Amino acid sequence: MIHDRHYSRTEAEALLPRVKPLLMKLRDAKDVLVDSDAHEVLADAAVTNGGGGEGRQVGEAFLEVQRMLRALEEAGIVVRDIDRGLIDFPAIHQGREVYLCWELGEDSVEFWHDVESGYRGRQPLDD
Repeated sequence: MIHDRHYSRTEAEALLPRVKPLLMKLRDAKDVLVDSDAHEVLADAAVTNGGGGEGRQVGEAFLEVQRMLRALEEAGIVVRDIDRGLIDFPAIHQGREVYLCWELGEDSVEFWHDVESGYRGRQPLDD
């Protein structure tokens, strides 16, 4: 077993109302970190004053991303793609360890995949 914590489909779906806004905030904070305009302004300003407001904005975004990733990790949730809001819930399905796969835009947890196959190996859950 790779993971200590495993989710049932019901447990994973119960977390979605809390996970969805967290993933959207995570995506927004990440966008601040990769915004080339913000980084250019920050680089230009850093020479004279350490970056000022732009530096603070990037630093705060970094800390926010770090905090949110830690919260998801502590819950045993695996973040696969921040932009898509793609996450995996470790689970036991058909007697083996797998991932319940969910991404932003999906209404419920409907898919699973083997730990080796990833998103391409997604299969519908058959309760």
